[in-house]
Amino acid sequence: MKHSKDITDHQKILTPVQGLLQGNSSDPFAVLGPHEKDGQRYVTALMPGATSLAVRLLDDGTDYPLPLISAAEGLFSGPVKGDGRYELVATTQDGRTWAYDDPYRFGPVLGALDEYLVNEGKHYQLWKVLGAHVITHEGTQGTHFAVWAPNARRVSVVGGFNLWDGRRHIMRKRGATGVWEIFIPAIGEGEAYKYEIIGADGTLQPPKADPVGFGSQHPPENASVVRDITGYGWSDDEWMETRAARNARTAPISIYEVHLGSWRRKAEGRAISYKEAAEELVDYAADMGFTHIELMPISEYPFDGSWGYQPVGLFAPTVRHGPPHEFRDLVEAAHNKGLGVLLDWVPGHFPTDQHGLGQFDGTALYEHGDPREGFHQDWNTLIFNYGRTEVKNYLVSNALYWLEEYHADGLRVDAVASMLYRDYSRKAGEWVPNKDGGRENYEAIAMMQEMNAATYGAHPGIMTVAEESTAFPGVSSPVDQNGLGFGFKWNMGWMNDTLEYMKQDPVHRKHHHDEMTFGMTYAFSENFILPISHDEVVHGKGSMLGKMPGTEDEKFANLRAYYGFMWGQPGKKLLFMGQEFAQESEWNHDTELDWGALDDPRHSGVKRLVRDLNTLYRGVPSLHALDFDPKGFQWIEANDHERSVFAWLRRGEGDEPNVVVISNMTPVERPAYRIGLPFAGQWREALNTDADIYGGGGRGNMGAVTAQDGAYQGQAANAEVYLPPLSTIYLVQDR
Repeated sequence: MKHSKDITDHQKILTPVQGLLQGNSSDPFAVLGPHEKDGQRYVTALMPGATSLAVRLLDDGTDYPLPLISAAEGLFSGPVKGDGRYELVATTQDGRTWAYDDPYRFGPVLGALDEYLVNEGKHYQLWKVLGAHVITHEGTQGTHFAVWAPNARRVSVVGGFNLWDGRRHIMRKRGATGVWEIFIPAIGEGEAYKYEIIGADGTLQPPKADPVGFGSQHPPENASVVRDITGYGWSDDEWMETRAARNARTAPISIYEVHLGSWRRKAEGRAISYKEAAEELVDYAADMGFTHIELMPISEYPFDGSWGYQPVGLFAPTVRHGPPHEFRDLVEAAHNKGLGVLLDWVPGHFPTDQHGLGQFDGTALYEHGDPREGFHQDWNTLIFNYGRTEVKNYLVSNALYWLEEYHADGLRVDAVASMLYRDYSRKAGEWVPNKDGGRENYEAIAMMQEMNAATYGAHPGIMTVAEESTAFPGVSSPVDQNGLGFGFKWNMGWMNDTLEYMKQDPVHRKHHHDEMTFGMTYAFSENFILPISHDEVVHGKGSMLGKMPGTEDEKFANLRAYYGFMWGQPGKKLLFMGQEFAQESEWNHDTELDWGALDDPRHSGVKRLVRDLNTLYRGVPSLHALDFDPKGFQWIEANDHERSVFAWLRRGEGDEPNVVVISNMTPVERPAYRIGLPFAGQWREALNTDADIYGGGGRGNMGAVTAQDGAYQGQAANAEVYLPPLSTIYLVQDR
């Protein structure tokens, strides 16, 4: 029979523990673990399901059984002699016994500076304090968990190591920061976990994946996974020291856009691994003459059909292709082959999956509470609350994370237009104006400006790219000039106009001539990339080859002529995988590219053409050095509507040879087309898309043309040039 004093003492312990379990207290360390009372050390522990629990001193092996205070909670507490290190030994009713280290005997990990920076929203290395980190703390190996959930009443780490029981590892709240943390001994690499959260109203939330988790389970499983991302021995110093020149606005930049899950498949349809891609993809892209690989989103995502554009694990390389270190293997292999790696980055929205960021702590934490600001009607996704300091910090630090931890060379930012405008894809009354009554999203603009300033400031050699489809001014202008601060912008207008032209039957193209020339009226207003991306070959749009009119042979000729036109225009280049060899079917993320098409010489011819275009573009500075300077471009013939011929001059700096590009967009050969040239003398036919090696008819100018003095089309000299049907030719000044 218990004495009344024992009952009173037990109640003094039980009451705060019950409050802790119910979410009425945010400091488990005030109750659990070792505590001094009247010069005596007491240890209090929660171990639901145990029938007995003892403290075992590690210096002499002595066991001190702890009295059971409450079987319902699994609460034990009692006096222990000495002040040395100890472990807990639990026994269940069926006789199972195990020993474990008490997580509540350890002090906090986060320091005062970390707390201050988190609170200020200026912790640009947020991933180094939040998430799950394998560390040695106070002489013991384990994992430190930390998560931001300011409105939660209780946060616990749950996983297989504690039977997914939120009572066993309740976290400590760190003051005003809203961060909760705990160090759990003996937990390490590969352990699956989530956070169990009691919201502000006392409601138990769905278990949440870690917003700053470095790894995840294979979908459809969705727990986070502890990954130790420290200790990778990079060997790409030479690339890192020279990449600023390779990413410069004056550099040749030709990007191969890749969806890693469908580039190649292995046995039984398995997606290629990071390590396999480090050999196969890298070798292929390098052989094709591309300068960069752009990977569609590799941040962890639950739904394959989103292609990664609805991410949940912004800090986790998707496990579909391997663990984080193997993703680094891919990046390093690319660098050592002279290739940059760009990553698609998605700060515009996130999915509503229960394990994700939505209603994370029982409130609209990462997203806006008002659906007019916080819900994307087009995509059924949630929109980040860019005006919240901690959310902006979360996104900016995530951008920095990929650049620092994975040596990414740049970020292509998805759906910028959807962030810029509050009324994006909304009807009247479905959006909230800004403080001035306008449609611009000031908070999103500020986030992008801060992201660009932070990334270029910390890693000057990188590049950021905006997928932005409107005429918003200054997208690629510096932040200190009131621009958004991106290095480059996709030229969606050029892409739409020129593809619309190419879809026309050549007999009608004379009525659409301006669609090929209009882009030059604004070509130097931004630092443009000319993009033929995945968006142009999905959702019923067909492949690039499928867009072309005419017979099968004419389709190939049209496509070759278009690629020649594209590579000759001012602006950096981007081409989606499969289009470099004219895949006939539109892209399907569930299958690999149609590599078998290369058995057809017409397809292999297009592949060779793209490789040769890249080689010429990289090797002749006039084709890239002044991409963003009007001095580098001049129309020679922009008004020949009737014959659908276009001709222009590309200039370089100093003594670099000039290049003249001529496109004939009808199936009619022009055997003696007179063209103005800036200088008399020999002009080498450096590339002809009708060459037989590309699958064409082999018609051309016998390797060169000779220009005679005599002003024509505003140039000092002129020559008669043979223009094959549906072709583009490059004439390089022979010096």
